[in-house]
Amino acid sequence: MALACVPVEPSDVARLYRRIEPLHSMIYFAPEVGEELSELGIDHPRAQYFAQRSAAMGPVGPGVVAATYFNFNPALVVRFVPMIWLSASPEAVLNARLRAADRALRRLLGDAATSRECERAGVLARRAASVCGPEGRPLYAAHADLPWPDEPHLALWHAVTLLREYRGDAHLAALLAAGVSGVEALVLHTATGRGFLPEVAQATRGWSAEQWGDAVVGLRSRGLVDDALSLTDDGAAFRDAIEAATDRMSAAPWQHLGDEAAAELAEVGGGLTKRLLEAGAFPSGVFAAGADRAPTVS
Repeated sequence: MALACVPVEPSDVARLYRRIEPLHSMIYFAPEVGEELSELGIDHPRAQYFAQRSAAMGPVGPGVVAATYFNFNPALVVRFVPMIWLSASPEAVLNARLRAADRALRRLLGDAATSRECERAGVLARRAASVCGPEGRPLYAAHADLPWPDEPHLALWHAVTLLREYRGDAHLAALLAAGVSGVEALVLHTATGRGFLPEVAQATRGWSAEQWGDAVVGLRSRGLVDDALSLTDDGAAFRDAIEAATDRMSAAPWQHLGDEAAAELAEVGGGLTKRLLEAGAFPSGVFAAGADRAPTVS
């Protein structure tokens, strides 16, 4: 489908995206996921994360998961993949994830989960996702092959999931083009002071203190971080260029909506996000002060 010439600029994309992304990413912190997957015999929190996000790709091995997730230590991935598929099939995991999303959104949004605003946001987000292409975007493509849920709040969640994975796959391409490894991407992300806390990023992604330190040394030698582990001026410009490339490669859905509809989705979806955040969708002690709670860290 040809894209219309519209005034949505790539520089607007990150701002628009942040307004709705938590409607997807709440799933990684929702206790409902743990409950549903534990019923299938997948008990460890990391195993649950690997299972629920990779299930759309089928019973893949650790190499595929490490490649598409990018910033997880492959040695951590291999501890849980492909053993997770001995406990439950990808289809069972996907069904459990959708049940968890249903329960979590109803809990966090309350009556807004069945509101006209939620339905309208779902319609707009689905329209945006309709022009996303699969080329070079394995996680997006896998989720795009899944059937659309019937319930409006779940259709919204699925649409935002597609937009998130579409942008995430673009971010990996931008990082690779810039010569940044998975662990280096994490260090740069935490060095902004606006995302995951360094100790949380290092621990949850499975990097040892030595591996983390080696990444810091490498980035410092490139003049990208300073002795306080903050971005230098060159580092900030370097990361801004990566984010700008990500925005360019993930602008198509918003450009398809056009300025007016994109603004409407940001406003309506942002209102739902506000309710979700106020309901405590994300735990404290994970993000740096002032974080937008929707960091791009892949």
